[in-house]
Amino acid sequence: MPVTRNLPGPKSRAIIKRDQAVISHSYPRGYPFVMDHGRGTEVWDVDGNRFLDFAAGIAVVSTGHSHPRVVKAIQEQAEKFIHISSDFYHPKWVELGEKLNEIAPFMDNAVSFMTNSGTESIEAAIKLARHYTWRTEFIGFLGAFHGRTMGAVAFTASKPIYHRDFYPLMSGVVHAPYPDPYRPFLVQEINEDYGETAVRYIEEQILGHILPPEDVAGILVEPIQGEGGYVVPSPGFFPALRELCDRYNILLIVDEAQSGMGRTGKWWAIEHTGVESDIVCVAKGIASGMPLGVMMAREHVMNWPKGSHGNTYGGNPLVCAAALATLELIEDGYLANATEVGAYTMDVLAEIMSRHPSIGDIRGKGLMIGVEFVKDRQTKEYAEQLRDDIVEAAFQRGLLLLGCGKSTIRIAPPLSVTREEVDAAMLIFDEAISVAEQESHVINAT
Repeated sequence: MPVTRNLPGPKSRAIIKRDQAVISHSYPRGYPFVMDHGRGTEVWDVDGNRFLDFAAGIAVVSTGHSHPRVVKAIQEQAEKFIHISSDFYHPKWVELGEKLNEIAPFMDNAVSFMTNSGTESIEAAIKLARHYTWRTEFIGFLGAFHGRTMGAVAFTASKPIYHRDFYPLMSGVVHAPYPDPYRPFLVQEINEDYGETAVRYIEEQILGHILPPEDVAGILVEPIQGEGGYVVPSPGFFPALRELCDRYNILLIVDEAQSGMGRTGKWWAIEHTGVESDIVCVAKGIASGMPLGVMMAREHVMNWPKGSHGNTYGGNPLVCAAALATLELIEDGYLANATEVGAYTMDVLAEIMSRHPSIGDIRGKGLMIGVEFVKDRQTKEYAEQLRDDIVEAAFQRGLLLLGCGKSTIRIAPPLSVTREEVDAAMLIFDEAISVAEQESHVINAT
C-alpha cells in the first residue's frame, strides 16, 4: 500500500521560506512540492522523495520530464546560437511552421505566429480577429480559462478571483453557457442535443438581444474546458457552433492550449468533433516544457501587415528545437499511447468510482480526464473541500495531482505514461479518496 510521508521535508521547507520573501504571492501554489529533478513520469523533490507526476506541469511536459531527445535537441541548438530575435530568420522557426501547417486542424494552408505562452496566443488571436473582420465584439463561455492578461482575462470566466480588483476589463466580450452535459441548466427542446441548445441560446438571446451579429468578430471556445473542470461538451455543440459562425461570418477561434498536441489522442481536441476552426491557439504541451505558444490561422485570415504585431522571443531557436523534437515523439508513438492508455485509465477510474460515492462523474478523452467529486450524486452538490483533501492526501503518498473547476481533479500525466504507472498512481488515488471520504464522513450515494 502507498506510504504516507510527512511532507514537506526540511530542504523543501527552507526553499519555500526563501520563496515567500522574494516571489510574488499571486502564484497559486497547490501544495508544498519543491522539485529537484524528473525523468519521464517520475519526479523527485529536494529532500529525495519520489512522486508520480499526473499533472505534468498543467499538461505541459507531454513527452515526460527531460526526455533525452528533447534535451539533445535543446543542447545542439544552444551550441549554435540561443537567440536572434524575430527581426531575422532561422531554420528551426521555418521547420516548425511547416510541421504545424502539416498537422493543422483545417484544410487551408496554416500560417503561424509564434508566441511565448497560451495567454499571448489568445492576445494575438483577439487582435487578428478584429483586424480581419473589421468587427469589435466577441463571445466567450462561462467556465472558460484563456489566461490572465488584460485581453485574455476578459474571456476567462472560471473563477471570480481572476477578475477581482481588475475592472474595467477589455470591453466587447459576452459570455454564453458552456454545454456541460453533467450540469445542464438551459431548457432543451424535444430531440435537441444539449450542445445545440447552447448554440440556440447564443443565437436567440445573445445575438437576438445583446450583440448585433454583424459586430461580432469571433467566438472563442475551448474544445474541452481545462481550468473550468475538464468539461467535454455535448456532441451537437461544435457542428451547430460552426454553422452559426458560417451563417454570420464570425471567426471560430479554438483555444487548444491544454487540449492540443496529442493530449486527447488526436493532435487537436477539435478533431473529435468533425469541425474545422479558423484560428487555433496553442501552448503547453507543444515544446515539452519550453515556453512556446502559437497562434495559427487559415492563410487568408492571417492578413495583417508587416509590423502590426510582433514580439522579441516568439520563435526562439531553443524552443523551436524542443517543439520539433516533441512533435516527432508524439507522432512516433505518444499520440497512439494517449488513446490506448487513456482508455485504460478511464476503465480503472470507472472501477474506482463504483466503490466511492463521492465521485459524481468521470469524463475526458485520451489523457485529458476529469474526475468530479460531489457531496451527493443526486443533488450533484460540489465537494470542493473533499477534492482538495484528496489532492493533499495523494501528495503525501507520492502522487502529484491538480484540481480544476469547483470540485474536479484532472488526470493529465505525460503522454508517455505506461499502464504500470497508471496502476501505481490509481492505487494511491484510490487510497487518497478513501482517507478523505472517511475524514469528511461521506455517506453512500447512488
